[in-house]
Amino acid sequence: MHRALEVLAAATRLGLTSFGGPVAHLGYFRQEYVERRRWVNEQTYVDLVALCQFLPGPASSQVGIAIGILRAGLLGGLAAWIGFTLPSALALVLFALGIRDLDLSSAGWLHGLKVAAVAVVAQAVWGMARTLCPDRERATIAMLAAVVLTAWSTAGTQVLVIVVAGFVGWRLLRDSTSLAVPDVRAPIGRRLGAVALVVFFALLVCLPVGRYLAPRSWIAVFDSFYRAGALVFGGGHVVLPLLQAEVVPPGWVSNEQFLAGYGAAQAVPGPLFTFAAYLGAVMNGWAGAALALGAIFLPAFLLVVGALPFWEVLRTRVSFQAALRGINAAVVGLLLSALYHPVWTSAIHAPADFALALASFGLLSFWRIPPWLVVAFAAAGGSAIATLR
Repeated sequence: MHRALEVLAAATRLGLTSFGGPVAHLGYFRQEYVERRRWVNEQTYVDLVALCQFLPGPASSQVGIAIGILRAGLLGGLAAWIGFTLPSALALVLFALGIRDLDLSSAGWLHGLKVAAVAVVAQAVWGMARTLCPDRERATIAMLAAVVLTAWSTAGTQVLVIVVAGFVGWRLLRDSTSLAVPDVRAPIGRRLGAVALVVFFALLVCLPVGRYLAPRSWIAVFDSFYRAGALVFGGGHVVLPLLQAEVVPPGWVSNEQFLAGYGAAQAVPGPLFTFAAYLGAVMNGWAGAALALGAIFLPAFLLVVGALPFWEVLRTRVSFQAALRGINAAVVGLLLSALYHPVWTSAIHAPADFALALASFGLLSFWRIPPWLVVAFAAAGGSAIATLR
């Protein structure tokens, strides 16, 4: 229980300060869980990132859940999800219930938070590249992955690049020097993992049947949000078209309400999947928010619980380690591509923005200032820049 509460405290702090989208979240996680708390080492962390890139759903939330499970079992995974998700979910529910008169589109502090994300992601790319791309072969894989993903930035391309990089690693990187794989065992058995995977697929098949039999019940709402969480690769903004197709045509939410909530979701920290809480609240208040939020994140939890026991066995095999070297290099390339778009392109519009990002990067990398203080510094800097313009 003590470890679960420790996970909850760390995840809640991340949930309050992690602005900038899923790629930035991975940077914040690395700062908190790898560098500050040392709950996992660099190799285990990036292996988890690679695993979650393969799974449908919100990749950054899944990484957090996985680290929580490794730290404190299933209760730790639940604590990691609650802490990281609840702050933004509560903010969006309150917005849905009536706080709609705040125009944040031109807020200087919000722009400063986007600039902070540039520094966090840049530091994560730099640190991970030094560890995971120490030779010419892996550096080349990372650069090629970044080039391809910058030119064709889709969820399908991400999965394809990771698969190809894994094949290249399996074929060519067996003899390269690598870090010893740490003996980190997931505190859940393969039987429980298999049950979680069975439940995941059973719900995917059975919920549409229940919806057909009771089209006006809560099952229909649960089915819509569960499928959105279960069938989307890439997470974040990729889920928005699926959600719009599920909630607007039936008349559950108007298009104007949908767009207003999407705008509010850009101004809160944490995962964009918490947008589901806003939609549920518009439909049916607090009960609707809880139903939609639980439904959209349930697939992520089931998949992580189902994958972790088998992932731990696979990653100790020589051939799989070779494939992981290629995959991990591709993940560095993916982060490098995302550093340009959407992180850089959405935040750096003038020399003053670049100066603020550079100062934030220096505070993180050389002065070792905690990320939440850097976020506060960047928010204040963004407000100052907006005032001077």
